[in-house]
Amino acid sequence: MTRVLVVEDDPQLVRALVINMQARQYGVDAAPDGTTALRLAAARRPDVVLLDLGLPDMDGVEVIKALRGWTRTPILVLSARRASEEKVAALDAGADDYITKPFSMDELLARLRAAVRRTETVPLAPETTLVRTGDFTIDLLAKKAGRDGRDIRLTPTEWHLLEILVTNPGRLVTQRQLLQEVWGPAYATKTNYLRVYMAQLRRKLETDPAHPRYLITEPGMGYRFET
Repeated sequence: MTRVLVVEDDPQLVRALVINMQARQYGVDAAPDGTTALRLAAARRPDVVLLDLGLPDMDGVEVIKALRGWTRTPILVLSARRASEEKVAALDAGADDYITKPFSMDELLARLRAAVRRTETVPLAPETTLVRTGDFTIDLLAKKAGRDGRDIRLTPTEWHLLEILVTNPGRLVTQRQLLQEVWGPAYATKTNYLRVYMAQLRRKLETDPAHPRYLITEPGMGYRFET
């Protein structure tokens, strides 16, 4: 049974979440504040954490940082905070997804299932050198991409971006992370760089660049590589 830890101080929302998840055979624990959440996480070892940022005793970002000190359990943020900088702060701290309140229960459950699937998917092992999709292959050792037996020419910057995304399959990589790793800390806000280079990568790799299948944008947050 998949166990979910709900960290939320709104009793009505907690009740709705518990009822909906238990009806789908999830085991559920609930915590009304960050302190209780960290204690329950250590004791119960949940498979997924649903976390509100506005907790009575500490900010949810601090809870994320504390959890990331010892676990890679998926963390889905549920928050009324809509500003991009709030979302980026949570994602940079280690959250896996961000769902803005009010939200559809169906959407939340779909994202919860996706988070569970990603944990069940075997990540790329360090010795893995070849990634295959239905349309192209990526040789991480040779630093080459190919389609139908032919090389796809990538610039060093394009390759660096692609390599980061491919080695984090299914995981949202924030704009800030990509900009800092590829261009350096001074470029952490230059999101236009990412738009330009991601468009170039899609033209070279995607069958339909306008409707990408593999290089997915999460608006205002970042990008993910889906296989």
